[in-house]
Amino acid sequence: MTESAVQYPFPPATPVQAVENYQQVITDRPMTKVAFPFGGEGWIIHRHQAARQMLESNKFVRGPFARGEREVPFFVHFPDFLKGTLQFADPPDHTRLRRLVAKAFTARRVARLREGTEHLADELLDGMVAHGSPANLVEHFSLPLPIRVLSELLGVPAKDRDKFIEWSKSTLATSGMTEEAILEAGAQLYAYLSELIAERRSEQRDDLLSALATAADKDDSLTDAEILPIAMLLIIGGFDNTANFINLAVLSLLRNADQLKAVLADVDGVVPTAIEEVLRHGQFAIGGKAGGLGSLVPFVATEDVEIDGTLIREGDAVAIDPSSTNHDPAVFDDAEAFDVTRRPNPHLTLNHGVHHCLGAPLARMEMQVALGSLLRRFPRLKLAGEPEYASEYLTAGMHVLPIAW
Repeated sequence: MTESAVQYPFPPATPVQAVENYQQVITDRPMTKVAFPFGGEGWIIHRHQAARQMLESNKFVRGPFARGEREVPFFVHFPDFLKGTLQFADPPDHTRLRRLVAKAFTARRVARLREGTEHLADELLDGMVAHGSPANLVEHFSLPLPIRVLSELLGVPAKDRDKFIEWSKSTLATSGMTEEAILEAGAQLYAYLSELIAERRSEQRDDLLSALATAADKDDSLTDAEILPIAMLLIIGGFDNTANFINLAVLSLLRNADQLKAVLADVDGVVPTAIEEVLRHGQFAIGGKAGGLGSLVPFVATEDVEIDGTLIREGDAVAIDPSSTNHDPAVFDDAEAFDVTRRPNPHLTLNHGVHHCLGAPLARMEMQVALGSLLRRFPRLKLAGEPEYASEYLTAGMHVLPIAW
């Protein structure tokens, strides 16, 4: 580590102090040279506009990570199987793949899923009522909702969903499982999805895998080898992260009574903006210590580039830190405040530019349905204990969130 690099992620602090620290850093400099726990050194961008400039530039790529030329600078050892997904492709391959996926993963398809998601949310809440108060929101609601929606989206038969869930969770494990067990789970999931894709080639259904199998542009179409990592990326980002943000939304509101009151006064009108504020600031609205979201997956500079007065050298790794970019006072008024009615809210939690989260419309829909359904059913919702976090998974979210009603 060079003398100028500092350890990253930055140390946890109280939410108020963390935001103050970020804003002080933003005022002082647009980015910091840091040493990641894995993968060596890189730049972390703090300012919102500098982050957008980098993410919109074609001078930053991820190919060196995908080709194994260097380790991904990150806060954990980055799983190798994720390096074959769409988020590690660069143009023109990325452009082609994303265009074809967009033909299958449409806003209309997500909109059609909303009604089914609402019915599923009601069904899960019925089950929670049958279980009785208090209950673990993660077990009874926030985790089964997105995994069931994802299973439906991909076309996983009901009889296979238990093993599909187990394999999916195992691929996110960072401890508590041997490397061999994680690789075996990943191999089983790959094999299962490969069989499912082959079935959809011969027997079309109204699901995403069928749509991907038939997506075409002129003489171009997606091969099975290209569909598989797309499905894997949706699985990795599509259920655990969504569940984590549902939990974060509930906990943020239950610890901010005035904001909960604002949502309850107009659930339909406020839930969409509340979800955006949870994505921006939820991690800082729950009390305790706030370490932030961590950086998004880095890029590599293909040439010397100057951004906001800082020279980034060819070959340098560069990432954005949403915790700081989402609190840039040049963009967000009263950035330290948790405001469920905040408009506009151009946070970068779901990335920006060509790598903007592919599943963002689906995740937003699920979070909106989950929070709205929960608060309509239980307007007197309250905490029944302290949350517990699952450090053994890559996403490190809550595995216990005790609630009562």
